Amino acid sequence: MILRKRPSVLRLFFVLRGSVIQVIWKQLLLVMAVAVLVVWAHTRLPSVVIALDFAPFGLIGIALSVFLSFRNGACYDRWWEARKLWGLMIQTARDMVRQTIVLEATPERRRILLALVQYGHRSAMQLRGKPGPESADAALIEAGRTVSQLEREGRLTGTEALVLHESLARMAGALLGCERLANTPVPFAYTLLLHRTAYLFCIMLPFGFVDELGWVTPLAAGLVAYAFFGLDALADELELPFSNNQNAMPLTAYATAMEIALRGGLGDTDLPEMPKPVNFLLT
Repeated sequence: MILRKRPSVLRLFFVLRGSVIQVIWKQLLLVMAVAVLVVWAHTRLPSVVIALDFAPFGLIGIALSVFLSFRNGACYDRWWEARKLWGLMIQTARDMVRQTIVLEATPERRRILLALVQYGHRSAMQLRGKPGPESADAALIEAGRTVSQLEREGRLTGTEALVLHESLARMAGALLGCERLANTPVPFAYTLLLHRTAYLFCIMLPFGFVDELGWVTPLAAGLVAYAFFGLDALADELELPFSNNQNAMPLTAYATAMEIALRGGLGDTDLPEMPKPVNFLLT
């Protein structure tokens, strides 16, 4: 995730870190090269390379903008839901620090909370497609087994055990929601339609600009392409909130925040430091 202060107006045009220009520069060069070719051919062979009425381009551009906005909204909803699910996981971990105070200074409390530490880190690795030798579910099962054992031994009342099991269920539900987002992308046909329309529109656009703008056409076509391809590329990144792209969720930071809360509740002092952004990127 990119974390940085809003740059000044002057620096705004030169910021590369976090900008989609790094992803779409090839498309922009293609559109501008086609625009240069169209202008050059039109000035020499106006009867062959004809200019088109700009009005249809305006109507198509409005429709494409609405379509892009709708897709971006859907992809942002996925990204924001991922953030809420991890927020729920961290909140529940903090809740369990308080809920297990009845077991303070017992090895079972440490076993439960350290299992949740493992759950957080394993969940982050699984969602990034790098599962370890043991699954996140195994850590949660270990915590649940310990709670059930304490209830059987009479060291937890039925109500206390129920509260802890409900917290474990919330954590399992949060991971399940994250897995749903990771494994169910936006339908491919939906994305393909938008990609095709954006390419065709931007490639044809110079024919609508050439009579009015002349040699300014490549610049105008490039700016329009930057807006359309940029929104498209941003939606692609937001669609996959657990990938390794620069706008994905900082899962390492979230798992570390869980560890700090859980081990801090146990009184440990050798806690890890919260990850900090490197070149404005928090992972």
